[in-house]
Amino acid sequence: MDLQQSAGTASNMNGSVAGDYEAQLSSSGGKRGGWFTFVFVSATLTGLIIAGWGWLTNLIVYLIEEFNVKSIDATQIANVINGSINIIPIIGAVLADSFLGSFHVVSISSAFSLLGMIVLTLTATFSSLRPQHCETGSSLCHGPSKLQLAVLYTGITLASVGLGVVRFTLATLGANQFDNPKDKGIFFNWFFFFFYAGCVISSLVIVYVQDSISWGLGFGICAAANFIGLAIFFVGNRFYRHDKPQGSPYTSLARVVVAAVRKRNILLSSDSKDYCHENDGTIKTAAATPKRSFRFLNRAALKTEGDIHSDGSIAEPWRICSVQQVEDLKTLIRIFPIWASTVFLAVPIAIQTNMTVLQALAMDRHLGPNFKIPAGSIVVVVLITTAVFIALLDRFLFPNWPKLTGQSLTPKQRIGIGHVFNILSMAISALVESKRLKIAHDHHLQDQHGAIVPMLSLWLFPQLIVVGIGEAFHFPGNVSLYYQEFPVSMKSTATSMISIVIGIAFYVSTALVDLIRNVTGWLPDDINDGRLDNVYWTFVVLGSLNFGYYLVCAKFYKYQNIELEVEGSSQL
Repeated sequence: MDLQQSAGTASNMNGSVAGDYEAQLSSSGGKRGGWFTFVFVSATLTGLIIAGWGWLTNLIVYLIEEFNVKSIDATQIANVINGSINIIPIIGAVLADSFLGSFHVVSISSAFSLLGMIVLTLTATFSSLRPQHCETGSSLCHGPSKLQLAVLYTGITLASVGLGVVRFTLATLGANQFDNPKDKGIFFNWFFFFFYAGCVISSLVIVYVQDSISWGLGFGICAAANFIGLAIFFVGNRFYRHDKPQGSPYTSLARVVVAAVRKRNILLSSDSKDYCHENDGTIKTAAATPKRSFRFLNRAALKTEGDIHSDGSIAEPWRICSVQQVEDLKTLIRIFPIWASTVFLAVPIAIQTNMTVLQALAMDRHLGPNFKIPAGSIVVVVLITTAVFIALLDRFLFPNWPKLTGQSLTPKQRIGIGHVFNILSMAISALVESKRLKIAHDHHLQDQHGAIVPMLSLWLFPQLIVVGIGEAFHFPGNVSLYYQEFPVSMKSTATSMISIVIGIAFYVSTALVDLIRNVTGWLPDDINDGRLDNVYWTFVVLGSLNFGYYLVCAKFYKYQNIELEVEGSSQL
């Protein structure tokens, strides 16, 4: 999608969208939806993201400084929380599609988030809800009590559920306001623009308030932003087009497996008339048979006595499925190897994100005599780089790539380029950390717990910029691939697949860090006395092996939707 075209469309909204929308309301019994709803959706998103990223971005620092949690333990806690936040969207998608609808899911999850913000604000405001403050690394530090941890984790859990669910469910609700696919594409462009804007604001402004003024005020601003976003969302209720739950698409996938097992002893047929072709619950006969790959599953669509009624309707849903349902499951099986490689693409990024915060805490973060970069704000470099390069790639590289090579840049190629940048970022991280450790040893700081190495934290920027460039390739590439290849009934799931990948990556990174801590001495509580550079070099090797695995998977994977791939390959 051309960003200039998107901007032009958006700029024309002010003069025409209000009148168009009034015309929609006055006709057809008060039709809802359209661009007028974007005002409420974007404002809601911005408020909720400022609130969510405001507490999440600086969580490691909060745990270390206010709850006396050891540094590596704090990163492990953050990994688990990040993993949960990125796994939860699939639960929200199922609830929205199957039971409640998008509006109710966004409302409930936003309320959870607000409650979490309030609890976190209380932990930062009342000293009785925190352990006694002490210097980081001091032997006299006392950890939090069970009650203090219970209150803290209650707030984090509520806030995590809200942040995890609302992102993709709100995107679905917003896209449902449009009928024209072009309008939906423009909507997604601007949706992610406001998403990144909220992330950057919270990573800079909220984190600065937390570090320089008070944690209570910082979390309080998050709670206020959450409340304002939720209030705006409710104000727009009368204008939204509400979707109705359609039932879970996962049920049909389970039906295929069950039906295939139940018919495992039945011989397959080559006649298309022997297979079920379903449309709205009625059996249709079409000139098509299941593909030969994964032939065992084809039995699920094979018609046998008692499977259908005399009127052509399905008699036993868990014994007969349509050919399309069978092929949908096969598509997911085929794409799984590529999806698995993406998990291990995201693992190094998850580890680098949290370890970079620890590195920043042990480095000179001053910019001039009066300003000190908050450690939690360091990762905003990735967000800004990704946003900028997505725009640059969409505007310059993707339109000109066919002129240079004769073909468009495909989703698989974008993901592959992302792998390369990711490996390069890990190598840069290892080199920078080696330099930091050398300076620490030269100044004999390895024995001084919590000592600041006389090395500017700006040295961390190159690795973050490179990983941001990589995300500009592989993040949209993955979304494009899944949306293009997934079954039509699972488009909502397709857009949330990258979130699931990130969630699993954070869980895997937690396990790997635990393994490294138990097997090696590379990650002590004081990273000045460790070998974090060896951790990065390890992931350079693992990333290279994973890239080789991805190349094999990509070579053998054939696009299922060729037309979509050809038409949309030059777009994000």
